Amino acid sequence: MKKLLSGFTAIVLGMTVLTGCTTQEKPVATPEVTTDETKQADVVIVGAGGAGLSAAISAVDNGAKSVIILEMTDKTGGALNYTSGSMSGAETVIQKEDGIEDTIDSYVADIMKNGDQKGNEELIRLFAEKDVDMIQWLWDNGLSDNTFAMDAEGRRSIFAPEHALYSVQRSYKPRPDDPTKYKAAVHEVLDTVLQKYEEITIDYLTEATQLVANDKGQVLTVIATNTKENKTVRYDASKGVIMATGGYSGNQKLMGAYAENGSGYLAGGSKNSNGFGLYMMQQMGANVDEEGLSYIPTFPMGLEGSNQSGSIAPTYTWKAGGICVNQEGLRFVDETESKVEVREVALEEQTDAVQYDIFTDKIIADLDAAGGAGMWNMLYAKEGAPGYSKVVKANSIEELAEKINVPVDALTKTIADYNTAVDSKGTDEFGRKYDGEVNAYNLAVNKIEGETYYAVPLKALVVITLGGVSVNDKMQVLDETGNAIPGLYAAGEIVGGIWGKFASGGTGVMGPLVFGNIAAENVMTQELGTGYKVKVASNLLDMNYFMEEEVKIEFDMKQELNDGTYQSEVEGQYGPMKVSVVIEGNTIKSVTIDTQNETEEIASGALKTIPETIVEKNSIDVDVVSSATLTSNRIRTAVMDCLNQAKK
Repeated sequence: MKKLLSGFTAIVLGMTVLTGCTTQEKPVATPEVTTDETKQADVVIVGAGGAGLSAAISAVDNGAKSVIILEMTDKTGGALNYTSGSMSGAETVIQKEDGIEDTIDSYVADIMKNGDQKGNEELIRLFAEKDVDMIQWLWDNGLSDNTFAMDAEGRRSIFAPEHALYSVQRSYKPRPDDPTKYKAAVHEVLDTVLQKYEEITIDYLTEATQLVANDKGQVLTVIATNTKENKTVRYDASKGVIMATGGYSGNQKLMGAYAENGSGYLAGGSKNSNGFGLYMMQQMGANVDEEGLSYIPTFPMGLEGSNQSGSIAPTYTWKAGGICVNQEGLRFVDETESKVEVREVALEEQTDAVQYDIFTDKIIADLDAAGGAGMWNMLYAKEGAPGYSKVVKANSIEELAEKINVPVDALTKTIADYNTAVDSKGTDEFGRKYDGEVNAYNLAVNKIEGETYYAVPLKALVVITLGGVSVNDKMQVLDETGNAIPGLYAAGEIVGGIWGKFASGGTGVMGPLVFGNIAAENVMTQELGTGYKVKVASNLLDMNYFMEEEVKIEFDMKQELNDGTYQSEVEGQYGPMKVSVVIEGNTIKSVTIDTQNETEEIASGALKTIPETIVEKNSIDVDVVSSATLTSNRIRTAVMDCLNQAKK
């Protein structure tokens, strides 16, 4: 039995169920659906991430009297909850204060270059020009008071080495004032400003499931499910709908369909980023470039958690002589290559997109001595660190190979060849140099030899996807013939074809803000078109990409149970979840989650309601919280284990 990811419900048009590009004849109109409630606003926005929040503020600033944002989780921010919020921009107030000269033309050229010249130069230029004002707006609304990462000369305009470097210092890394609540300072500013706008309402735990066109061909209605109250709500906009639902980095099925090893990529953000917004818009005829869906930049440094989620966690041991090998025990890239995208693509091409950082105790010591062991010390070195349990240790290369399950002969030869290359003090077949020159990517030269050998498995990690719907410079969604679909706008990661094949530093944060602002301005100023004929896109995504296997968790409560308190531990998202259950008189009296390591903004609803519902119904056969399916099932599994322990 299957269900839709994140609780979306299948949409039936007449007698035909849309299941993707292999379906029968596609209908040309969307039917009315039965709803429990109707709400109205000038503008309806789907998604409370950076694009959605920026759009809401802009809509009111441009005359909207009422704006409703639909947010499937219980907090704002979207992808901003998973990033430190690095920004970028040219000719900005920050550069001016730092005395750095820059130009819009240079910024545009760098973004085009970083995107392999596959970006939309018109939209990139529009972004670069409007970005100046957006950074000024953030600055004026509190960002100027935030602490920034600085370079050696005390400038807030810096180079960001985790991305391809810009030709000028135009990256900015402000830190939030309240790091317990925010990861990104930009998110903090947006939330603070939003609270001043009485015209804006956010409906949390509300999942958009369908767009509806009226008899004039205008897309002004969103059907959504309130997962907390389990009711269906119709949202009608008088001006327009802005889709800001994010990308598809949490959907391994969809990524795997368009990238060779995409099904093995780790999701570095929310698992709710599943791309269903693309499907919704395609039902209205939206164009999606399928080649663009393959543009999925990765970080070659993902530490795996559970359910194919992960976080950026480099060891950087290759800076002091370590190497990276694939599952065949072979090297595949110059580990010290300064162009990050080269290492990204190289890892993407390996089996299951996984590499092993191989190093020794001597390499760790030299890395530390050179001041480059910060990430190692924070993430791996000590018990309790996020990656401590992932570190594999051995007394020999052969033992290490066996422990990480790579061919012993292959790894032994790989290391022998590498050590020979180090002795040569020249350049190896991958272009790695061993001449001893010290730079940011090469702090020391070492062979792979020592008393202790180490390996850390890392995977390609996705934090942003670059495919999506096509838009014009007003952020109107376009159909396959290039016509704007009346009333339908999009902004943020759901839009494709802007940045090209790779993302430039800071555009993942600032792009949604800028384009959300532009979308809302045009929603409020553009006249609604009429006479559009809705037709489902010819390459409608396969519904199977959004389906997951239903987990069956059952227990017959007619069985005799012993009174008592029982405990169970199950694997959580980023660590164990421990649950206690009290049984009295064959009844579940209480369910307590003692410890958990879930993503709070996604899991909070399930953490509260699932234990309460199990006790209320005296059963684990309860509906999951659809925006937190995995957490719901973890709790149910733990309770089932406790019930099994209690059986007489």
